Amino acid sequence: MSVERAGGESLGAKVEEAERRLKQLADVAAEAERRAEAEIKALEADLERERANTGKVREELRLAHEEELAREHEGKEKAIAAAEQRLAEIEAEAEAAERRIEEATNRAAAAEQAVDDERARARESAAAWLRQQLDAIRREAEGR
Repeated sequence: MSVERAGGESLGAKVEEAERRLKQLADVAAEAERRAEAEIKALEADLERERANTGKVREELRLAHEEELAREHEGKEKAIAAAEQRLAEIEAEAEAAERRIEEATNRAAAAEQAVDDERARARESAAAWLRQQLDAIRREAEGR
């Protein structure tokens, strides 16, 4: 009976350890996803500010400096090029963030699969141990 209890406690400990690891992995994945979402939101806000700022600058230049438009044209083109470059950078950062989210999701799925596999191994081990106990009990009963 003490062997059975020790084996059950060992199995219980293994299951608890597997559940603890799953929770840790899920927490890590959730934190990574939260950070990635926050980064995407910040990047989207930056992008929106850049777009709004570019539109505002264009309108102010057109209204306030209409007589200087020819002279300011080159400067405005440079500002637009810089804004487009920044926009391209922001879009690249957003794509990188999306890839990181995908990678984190894949890691979380792999971790979940690993936990599922560990649980299956634990169940198989428990079943094998129980079969051995039953066999031992049967042999003992046959011996009497």
